[in-house]
Amino acid sequence: MRGGPTAGPVRMRVDDSVTRQRIRPGTVRRVIPLVVHRRWAIAALLTVTALDATIAAASPLLLKMVIDDGISRHRIQTVITLSLVIAGLAVVDAVAVYLQAWFSGRVGHGLVYDLRTKVFDHLQRQPLAFFIRAQTGSLISRLNTDVIGTQQAVTTLLSQSLSTLLTLILVLGSMFYLSWQLTLVSLLLIPLFLVPGRFVGARLQRLAREGMQLDAEIGSLMNERFNVSGALLSKLYGRPDEESRSFASRAGRMRDIAVVGGVYGRLLGITGALIAALATAVVYGFGGSLVVHGTLQLGTLVALFALLTRLFGPVNQLNSIQVDVVTTLVSFDRIFEVMDLEPLVVERPGARALPAPGAGEPAPDVEFTDVDFRYPSAAEVSLSSLESIGSQVPERSDDATVLHGLSFHVPAGKMTALVGPSGAGKTTITHLVPRLYDPVAGTVRIGGHDVRDLTLRSLHETIGVVTQDAHLWHDTLRANLGYARPEATEEEMIEACRAARIWDTIASLPNGLDTVVGDRGHRLSGGEKQRIALARLLLKSPPIVVLDEATAHLDSESEAAIQRALEATLAGRTSLVIAHRLSTIRNADQILVIDAGRVRERGTHEELLAADGLYAELYRTQFANQYADGPSTDPRAQATKVG
Repeated sequence: MRGGPTAGPVRMRVDDSVTRQRIRPGTVRRVIPLVVHRRWAIAALLTVTALDATIAAASPLLLKMVIDDGISRHRIQTVITLSLVIAGLAVVDAVAVYLQAWFSGRVGHGLVYDLRTKVFDHLQRQPLAFFIRAQTGSLISRLNTDVIGTQQAVTTLLSQSLSTLLTLILVLGSMFYLSWQLTLVSLLLIPLFLVPGRFVGARLQRLAREGMQLDAEIGSLMNERFNVSGALLSKLYGRPDEESRSFASRAGRMRDIAVVGGVYGRLLGITGALIAALATAVVYGFGGSLVVHGTLQLGTLVALFALLTRLFGPVNQLNSIQVDVVTTLVSFDRIFEVMDLEPLVVERPGARALPAPGAGEPAPDVEFTDVDFRYPSAAEVSLSSLESIGSQVPERSDDATVLHGLSFHVPAGKMTALVGPSGAGKTTITHLVPRLYDPVAGTVRIGGHDVRDLTLRSLHETIGVVTQDAHLWHDTLRANLGYARPEATEEEMIEACRAARIWDTIASLPNGLDTVVGDRGHRLSGGEKQRIALARLLLKSPPIVVLDEATAHLDSESEAAIQRALEATLAGRTSLVIAHRLSTIRNADQILVIDAGRVRERGTHEELLAADGLYAELYRTQFANQYADGPSTDPRAQATKVG
């Protein structure tokens, strides 16, 4: 990785998010504010749920009255009246069930919306180092699978819990009212319902966590293999069988988890049905004998049986609720795990906006003072569960310093070029200017202001960056250009494209600016993508410009044309330019030679050639073939010809 840490001692980091099986303390407490936020919808949900439970308990009592007070006594009016009441309650219950589903959806999907937007916003505030380590598929899994998993915990479980408790209370009260003897006999079997739930719950929690992690790994695998670059690499190196085996291994484990989870779920249902059947047999046997001996009315026995079916249903649901709670809390736990990862780059309290230069004023200067920098360790910016490469993750040692006491000044409105061998720290320097990272020591100033005292928004509005690997969204050219400046007119876009020498190509396309560029812009050539990125920069027209090998993919003719356009565009702007082709920066106002994170040389092109140091050596090596056939191999003698 260019500009990354040099090789050094490696130690292994183990993140307990992968290996631990219990929910972290405080997870349930953190869920409550998310639920209370929608208290009115929840209150309505609980109200209609209570109404549904009340009707469920009242119906058997009305059935008893129909049999004992109506049919047995041949009172047709009583039968008709009670039947109409039962029918009316059925209509009310249907409306209650409908409203229950509506309010449940409002609460559940509202929670999903809240969590998804919170996680998305939080992830966007993470530093660049976080995204370098985390796999995209794992992040998508947290935003989709895990967030959706929380919906069941707050909606289904919320309504089920209240409905179950109310139903149990009302049903038991009704049963004791009708026959306390039969009720006590029925209650003797209830403890048997609770045993399977305690046995299954802990096992399903472990399976749920492993399943979510595997889902994230499969998502990451598909995300990497199914984008254009990944598919191209796979085809060029011809390893589809190995890719299929890797996918099949993970998919096979997901299948096994689903099978075991399904078996455990069926175990709860089978056990509940068996115990309910036994209880029914006991009630019919004991209660039937009481009816035969005239100590219990037939309607009472029928009502008790109807209530019994409503009793063991909620009791069986207690098992399901217990299991669902421990598994869905895993989703909350994994979401809070990401939310607890604080971004390293944050605005200080009271951060102020960087003043924009007025008309006729020079662009702000850039200054590095005694800057030391090392890339943050994995433990500082990431989680093993997001990297999806096993429980042990290699981590660089903390002493892998990239920049050492770096000090230099980029004058306002002037061009400063950074040159040096690969891995010297040039790209790292450009990352510190827009504050993608913070130095571990020293200060980076823009216009005399410490960048840590400025708002991130004002920094990003002031600085424009074009990297060697220009990234384009899978969208139209218009959308990609407008991302830099949404209010730009089509005429301004065309003018920027002309300056970047790409308009003729765009104009030849059937849909012009409305052409979709494909995943990461792969429908365009490397040079075309880079010129689109340059046009995007020109459209933004920032006071400070950072170019990191911005013309690397261009041919010599296009590069020369772009250089002329950039010279006109960069006039009066503060610019920091990285270029391996030294011919492209020979007119820079200042050239800094970076080696091993330090400024080894500084000066103009002619001054550095005359010094015959590292710059002259790099220049001589790069143009060795050019000078091989000439009368002299001394680059200083050829400076006037080349420059």
